[in-house]
Amino acid sequence: MAMEDGKVGGSQPELDGAAPRRAMTVAEAGRKGGITVRDERGHAFYEEIGRKGGQKVRELINRGKTRT
Repeated sequence: MAMEDGKVGGSQPELDGAAPRRAMTVAEAGRKGGITVRDERGHAFYEEIGRKGGQKVRELINRGKTRT
């Protein structure tokens, strides 16, 4: 980040007197992506991936029990 004229900010220059743009944080990007997925795919999508994740965990636990 450059300090010019006593200002601290990103590398984006001001255009036409508009406020300077700042980079999106990781948290903001994750929230934006989550909202997009929710709006596009809906509640059933989360039920399906949750079920798949639970089945995978069950398989891994059973596989671990048979190895000992």
